[in-house]
Amino acid sequence: MNPQDPLSKLNPLREPDLVSWWPPAPGWWLLLAVVLLALALCLYLGWRYYRRNAYRRRAIKQLQEICQRYRQDAPGGAMAINALLKAVALRAYPRREVAASSGAQWLAFLNSALPSSQQLGPDYIDAIYRKDSQPPDLDAICASAASWIRRHKGAGR
Repeated sequence: MNPQDPLSKLNPLREPDLVSWWPPAPGWWLLLAVVLLALALCLYLGWRYYRRNAYRRRAIKQLQEICQRYRQDAPGGAMAINALLKAVALRAYPRREVAASSGAQWLAFLNSALPSSQQLGPDYIDAIYRKDSQPPDLDAICASAASWIRRHKGAGR
């Protein structure tokens, strides 16, 4: 017997059943638990950050209203901005550091959190404390105040 094609007499190969993806191995369950914990931690920290900085968002909104309301009254606008900055500073820093500061000390405190291009000048303090001073540049003061509200670090809060 001399078959011409010996392979034709073989039975077809049987393929094994496909491996089911369910239930996953214990390692996948562990990975899923770690990912869910990390996601929950990220959401919690993001929520805390959002809540902790709610006063900044309110202050920026109030600053925009002040800057529009006092467009024609620059000294009055500077005084209103100063009151807002003092309220924000009292919220972010200990009262003993901020409450009594005024004049050059207050200006140095504000400028410590601002880049040199946005620092408030002595005309800001003059506009707040002296009625007969030159009207300040309200747009520059608004920009510096917004930058300070966004940038200040707060003391341990």
